[in-house]
Amino acid sequence: MIERIRKREGRVVEFQTEKIALAISKAFRAVGREEEDAPFRLAERVAKEAEERFSRTIPGVEEIQDLVERALISAGYADVAKAYILYRQKRTEIREAKRYLGVADDLKLSVNAAEVLKKRYLLRDERGDVVETPGEMFGRVADHISKAESKYGGDVESYRSLFLQMMRNLEFLPNSPTLMNSRLELGQLSACFVLPVTDSLPGIFDALKNMALIHQSGGGTGFSFSRLRPKDDVVRATGGVASGPVSFMRIFDTATDVIKQGGRRRGANMGILRVDHPDIMEFIEAKERPGFLENFNLSVAATDEFMEKSRGEGEIDLINPRTGLAGGRLKAAELLGLIATSAWRGGDPGIIFIDRINAAHPLPGEIEATNPCGEQPLLPYESCNLGSINLSRLVRKGELDWDRLAELVSLAVRFLDDVIDMNRFPLPQIEEATLSRRKIGLGVMGFADMLIQMNISYASPQAVALAEKLMGFISEHARAQSARLGEERGSFPLFDSSRLRGWSAMRNATVTTIAPTGTISIIAGTSSGIEPLFALAFVRRVLEGARLLEVSPLFEKMAMERGIYTPDLKVELAWRGSVQEIAGLPQDLKELFRTALDISAQQHVRIQAAFQKYTDNAVSKTVNLPAEATVSDVLQVYRLAYDLGCKGVTVFRYGSRSQVLYLGNGETVPGCKYCG
Repeated sequence: MIERIRKREGRVVEFQTEKIALAISKAFRAVGREEEDAPFRLAERVAKEAEERFSRTIPGVEEIQDLVERALISAGYADVAKAYILYRQKRTEIREAKRYLGVADDLKLSVNAAEVLKKRYLLRDERGDVVETPGEMFGRVADHISKAESKYGGDVESYRSLFLQMMRNLEFLPNSPTLMNSRLELGQLSACFVLPVTDSLPGIFDALKNMALIHQSGGGTGFSFSRLRPKDDVVRATGGVASGPVSFMRIFDTATDVIKQGGRRRGANMGILRVDHPDIMEFIEAKERPGFLENFNLSVAATDEFMEKSRGEGEIDLINPRTGLAGGRLKAAELLGLIATSAWRGGDPGIIFIDRINAAHPLPGEIEATNPCGEQPLLPYESCNLGSINLSRLVRKGELDWDRLAELVSLAVRFLDDVIDMNRFPLPQIEEATLSRRKIGLGVMGFADMLIQMNISYASPQAVALAEKLMGFISEHARAQSARLGEERGSFPLFDSSRLRGWSAMRNATVTTIAPTGTISIIAGTSSGIEPLFALAFVRRVLEGARLLEVSPLFEKMAMERGIYTPDLKVELAWRGSVQEIAGLPQDLKELFRTALDISAQQHVRIQAAFQKYTDNAVSKTVNLPAEATVSDVLQVYRLAYDLGCKGVTVFRYGSRSQVLYLGNGETVPGCKYCG
């Protein structure tokens, strides 16, 4: 039999009949055929013909694929041959796109993944040319992080191999700074930071300087401006009056705008103000001015007292942080209504339930702020390293592979703990705070894709139940692994003063976080975090204005298997983004492929609460609302999120302001008959 085959880039590798059978099997499934033996029989026929044709030469991949097409047609499988030809054509287009981008993709990632990797992650030479493949990037990360094992007598090479395998398989990815900066001179590997802002010019500008250093290193920053004296308050040193927190936030915003993180992305900030600060009204409406605080997400730190009083006619005191004295009163319900109105108009501010965050925190000290997306509450100067398991890679024949998930959780916790030891911290205060608590945040991505593969609608009660079971499982195994590492390596230094003393040892103060996953979910080729699919076809705006068209491969696959994926359906889908109003589609398919705007706000919150129940830190989740949603709908979301135990909530009404994800439109689908 033929022994070798030449790859497209010139490498000669072993000829494997099994790979041909697998490719043919995919084509059979694409047209809904279930003929178990046919793919293997046809693959053997192709191998035999290749032996006859290429007895003295080494065939190329394209030549073998031509033989596959002929074998399918001659055997009477014209429909399968068509599916195979379309797949070849699609792969050719992807290769050409990647070649245009200048990315040598050794992992067969999507074009969107290649675009993101080129712009942000892959190493470049002095001329700016990409000199690293995606596989080499993962190798660089695995090499660097596994070196921490030597500090504890671990098998460096063994863990290097295990770390590399889970990243190359796209089963787990760490946060972006770890991918970008591993083994580089900069060496800053953390994504999340919180910096204190004290009520003095030196304190404010120290925070500004520290923010600049963190943004330059690739991290995002969160601030509470609640300690700053309110607008028009006295400044005794000068005899003048204070300008207030919002005015100082403008300085942070402007500085962020001119600092590029490591030359690869712009900085991101979270600005937080307590609900009882005298300037809370100005803060809530701050981003309603066009172009104002564009580098900030805003959140109101809502207390339990405020949330309870907002249900009736209760009032809250506005407390001057300089004096600690009340300087006015506001009706809680009216203030919550103002927050909801502003969020309805433009998505900001969100709400964090600050008392609940502190009640659940296992360490002494008061948390006042979170990272830019709200999932990581932190004490002053703390940082946290995040990573996410790709659930969509763990579905086997419609069931979740719980054994592999347990293996990945344990390995990922070890990886993230090693990241702490290999990190280069941008400030000595951050190093001290981080090493004394060793917080990590393991989460998930691909939850929506996982549900689809398991034939569970995101909008169903089963999805909520599975979310809770899943996160409980991850939390249990992550804690157990951190306890083992604590026994092996020693507990985090503040363990004895923590609320975790029920354990004999614990390596990490926190172990779980649900992050949005942003660009790493694009690299992994899966849905973001625990979000539903935004749309089945949409335009994503990323990285300095690049626009990427994304179509759900799961929908394509299932529609093809049912024989209903026509060019007209593809065009209509690209225009609508959702299948709910497309006539003629099976109802079960419509139910399975409900998108973010097809799901009720209440279900969004229930999913978030289910994950939060077993998450140490917090959960990044957007409650997507349709354009016609009302302020009353936003208020209902706030109350439900609070009642169900969430640590915060963010709503976004579609089209209310500039956004990252867009549904298709006439410009993206030229000639579309549905676009008029």
